[in-house]
Amino acid sequence: MSETRYSEPVSVDEVVTLLSEDEDAKCVAGGASLVAMMNARLLEPTGLISLRRVDEIRTIEKSADGSVQIGAGMLHREVASSDELEGGHSVVRRAAAQIANPVVRNMGTLGGSVSHADPAADYPSALAAVGADIEIAGSHGRRTVPATEFFTDWYETALQSGELVTAAILPPVPPGSAGVYEKLAKVKGDLGIAMVAMVLAMDGDTCSHLSIAVGGCGPAPVRLPDAEKSLLGGALSEAGIRELGQALSEATDPVDDVRASADFRRLLIPRMVARAFSTAQEELGA
Repeated sequence: MSETRYSEPVSVDEVVTLLSEDEDAKCVAGGASLVAMMNARLLEPTGLISLRRVDEIRTIEKSADGSVQIGAGMLHREVASSDELEGGHSVVRRAAAQIANPVVRNMGTLGGSVSHADPAADYPSALAAVGADIEIAGSHGRRTVPATEFFTDWYETALQSGELVTAAILPPVPPGSAGVYEKLAKVKGDLGIAMVAMVLAMDGDTCSHLSIAVGGCGPAPVRLPDAEKSLLGGALSEAGIRELGQALSEATDPVDDVRASADFRRLLIPRMVARAFSTAQEELGA
């Protein structure tokens, strides 16, 4: 492998400049996935651009309207323990808490995980469920892409050459909403066989807000907004929840791998959806 240049910029603008000067350079934050891919000779970047000194992406900020911006440089541990992520936003905090193990959570970052875009990772479905936008910086400025459109295929995203993820922006959630994250893995800390992320709000016995995403069962998180709407405005029923779970199962495109078969994943989804509803209703006292 040829010599790899190493840089430590202190701003996003500097990072963008370095990326524009070397299209084969890679940003490195925690580095776990990147280093593993380099060791396996799957990647041979000509430059490594460290993000550890870019302070502007190392914050979590809650706005007056209730939206929350999570900087791409925030460690999984910091996301998992953030007091800013409450109510429906807690689905992201709970997803972060189930990533791998303490060592990885102490070094890995939200931006690194999102950019790597492993379909079995924890953030994608949680960000999709909460309706997050992914903020991206490049030579033409900054833009945002909905999380449901950011993850485009297996390990592929909407990122273009010379761009990097700078933040995840979570929109306001209804007051009193619950954020639930269900994950099934072969062993604790492993990548998920299947995940269900949900934000639920109730007005008495009436379902007033629902968003739900399935992860680990295809190249990108799966959401069915029209099916979600069918449960709004009325009491939640076992039949309605079962129909939504089955619709989500049928919309996925899982594969057979070392963790589980595609058929097993499809079988799991309605059960995990029902469990997520049960957990959310219990938290809401509904």
